[in-house]
Amino acid sequence: MPRIKAALAALAFISTPALAGKTLDAIKAKGQIACGVSTGVIGFSAADSQGQWKGLDVDVCKALAAAVLGDANKVRWVPLSSQQRFTALQSGEVDILSRNTTWSLTRDAALGLHFTAVTYYDGQGFMVAKKSKVTSAKQLKNAEICVQSGTTTEKNLSDYFRAQGIKVKPVVFDKFEASIKAFFSGRCQAYTTDASALAFIRSKEAPTPDDYVVLPEIISKEPLGPAVRRGDDEWFAIVKWTINALIEAEELGITQAKVDGLKASPDPAIQRFLGVGEDLGKSLGLNREWAARAVKAVGNYGEIFNRNVGADSPLKLPRGLNAQWNHGGILYAPPLR
Repeated sequence: MPRIKAALAALAFISTPALAGKTLDAIKAKGQIACGVSTGVIGFSAADSQGQWKGLDVDVCKALAAAVLGDANKVRWVPLSSQQRFTALQSGEVDILSRNTTWSLTRDAALGLHFTAVTYYDGQGFMVAKKSKVTSAKQLKNAEICVQSGTTTEKNLSDYFRAQGIKVKPVVFDKFEASIKAFFSGRCQAYTTDASALAFIRSKEAPTPDDYVVLPEIISKEPLGPAVRRGDDEWFAIVKWTINALIEAEELGITQAKVDGLKASPDPAIQRFLGVGEDLGKSLGLNREWAARAVKAVGNYGEIFNRNVGADSPLKLPRGLNAQWNHGGILYAPPLR
């Protein structure tokens, strides 16, 4: 009998709607989400000439605002440098860090934060001037290489060339803008950062893009994604499952334009997603239409990718690893059920 009572008690606990959590309570009180972004990386987070923030990381925060507050515009953007980003999250200055940040063991385990999901699978590469005739990173012996401090990029650079037995001279800069300015002025023979950022730098910052080439080597795994503070499991779950919802929406064929029209779909998975059938929102402390609102605000993951960094963007990056698992990539959301 005691075991039966314990089992029933556990079942009752599992089926109980989630508590709001202190971060969600504070967000509702403020009426906005404080989102930590970069100081300007086109495709991920950058303000346009009208001061409007755009990018893949930006759309994550907009989707959250739509899911939680019912309005994608209820976001306060907080631009952060590489050195500022973790302190800003730890101190409570921002509710979420959505800033092209690599998920690593030490960051996840030692900084008092949780990474929520991977929103872009990246890898570190190198860019050189075409006139250098360099065609491989292994030809950069004794080269000066511009790199930004406070990043995994700086450590990867050291590890890669040490493993290759090649000596190079890192030239370290605190600010992203200073590092690329130095490279294009000829201060360094190569520039290194994530391959996605190299595409942006080459197309938007180079005096003449065709004078520069990205080398073929990818020397690291850089799973980029948002992070939240530890200590609030409810907010952690909301951020994690909102991102999963954007990924799942693409697999289910739920687009920004089709959200309302699909509410009559007989597909149980689509019904659950849109809140027509089972109410998944109560498990997160949200309205039953939380996921539908997120997609209606920014589109599904595929739409977000194409608009910001993919085929419909100036960067025109291939989907690659960021394609859905059933289309040659590794993008995969746990079941929303």
